[in-house]
Amino acid sequence: MNENYRTFFGFAKEPFASDLALKEILRTDQLTGVQKRFDYTIRLGSIGLVTGEIGSGKSTALRYASGQLHPSEYQIFYVIASSGSILELYRQISTELGITRTTSSKAVITSLIRKEVAEWVQGKKMKVALIIDEASLLRLEVFAELHTICQFDKDSKPWLPLILAGQSTLIDKLMYRTSAPLASRIIARSHLEGLNRQAMEQYLKHHLKLAGVKNNLFQDAAVTAIHQGSGGLLRKANHLARGALVAAANAQSATVEPEHVRLASTEIF
Repeated sequence: MNENYRTFFGFAKEPFASDLALKEILRTDQLTGVQKRFDYTIRLGSIGLVTGEIGSGKSTALRYASGQLHPSEYQIFYVIASSGSILELYRQISTELGITRTTSSKAVITSLIRKEVAEWVQGKKMKVALIIDEASLLRLEVFAELHTICQFDKDSKPWLPLILAGQSTLIDKLMYRTSAPLASRIIARSHLEGLNRQAMEQYLKHHLKLAGVKNNLFQDAAVTAIHQGSGGLLRKANHLARGALVAAANAQSATVEPEHVRLASTEIF
């Protein structure tokens, strides 16, 4: 698609972009809820859970919550899970921690991870936390062992808080008996739902303003169409809103109508 719609509507930059600065992220009640539970989990050195459907804003919420921590006091490590073995996950974590030594021994690699975390906490006097995004992809056998990397000094030192984020199936995997040692350490849970109609309108206006347009370009019926078409999920709402703007510009329409949203919906899944 061409970029003529940006000129047509007078956008200063791409609307509905995902690479927002922390200060540009819209503070919704759900986002505030994630932040509060995130802070609580980090402070107590336990495990927290963030779930939601695809495109509900989990990764953005995690970025926002972790971005509120002072960088001189906290070091946040972030990995994206895969469906690989526990050893594969440990290797991802060790790489994120800056550990260069490679090994095929789980015992050795967990020891290296614990040693590095202890160095951050005791040597560098920093508080650390580990975020595992897309955790719903993890195998069940990974859930059976994952809690062990959070255990220090006979499980008496809460040095490595853990935040697990993923789709709702993550909760199902935590219900298995083999996952009980990990699940028993969870002290806070957030679930991101799709935005309601009122919040969606606020969201659309917010992003238009970020892109340099103060007036609302979306007709009420178009807002409803975006809300219904996206199910309130942010990623799909972004795609629909941007596509509808393109369709409106092609039709030389000063506002976005429901038909433009319908046209946009034919381009996305």
